[in-house]
Amino acid sequence: MGASVADIVTLISGHFLKLTIISISIALPVAWWMMYGWLENFAYHTAIRWWMFTLVGIATLLVALFTVGIQSARAAFANPVKSIRLE
Repeated sequence: MGASVADIVTLISGHFLKLTIISISIALPVAWWMMYGWLENFAYHTAIRWWMFTLVGIATLLVALFTVGIQSARAAFANPVKSIRLE
């Protein structure tokens, strides 16, 4: 209805990126707490480093951005007349 493809992709990706950041901020402390408790039971255990969680968070954001970007671009390029005809 007048929006460009870039506007649609940015709008949809932005919403999903916010949800992904919220979920990462909840999941990372829980994951650290569970891993720390589990590793305490071993005689020889490795330390949990902060960069491991940062790397996983960045990888999650990139996968989410790539997936949502492709799907929203596909939806933006679709012909709305075909969608209305099928309904």
